[in-house]
Amino acid sequence: MMSLNLLSRVATRTTRIASRRVGPASFFSDDSHSDFSPNRKTVADDDEAQKMIHEHVTNNRIMLYMKGNPAQPQCGFSATVVKILQDNGADFSSVNVLDYPAIRDGVKKYSEWPTIPQLYVDGEFIGGCDIITGMHEDGELAKVIKANEEKKE
Repeated sequence: MMSLNLLSRVATRTTRIASRRVGPASFFSDDSHSDFSPNRKTVADDDEAQKMIHEHVTNNRIMLYMKGNPAQPQCGFSATVVKILQDNGADFSSVNVLDYPAIRDGVKKYSEWPTIPQLYVDGEFIGGCDIITGMHEDGELAKVIKANEEKKE
């Protein structure tokens, strides 16, 4: 989690850089509204991580634990799974495990699967990149997602 002091230094540095390129720094402010501060929750321990993962998996029909986010995956495997889900028209939720080390470790215990990304559909662990890719290639993933959409209605 980024501290306010660090956030302030980043904003100050941005102001200095921008003022050299754009003009006066009067367009920029070192003060930031709380709406723009990071909304990351600290995960205290493994029990809390397991509870949080269980809530994610049960409250989101399609849940992806990945490195990065769908707009900016931070590894090729995560990027592959995001593209496959998007190609299948899946509406999915995701968690960037790089932001939450306890979730990163916890999801591996939760699924008993050693790698990230991890995909869950209707509370069930589907697999990692290799399994998702295989399911996509043989059309099985589309069936799982379609079945999922029918449950929503």
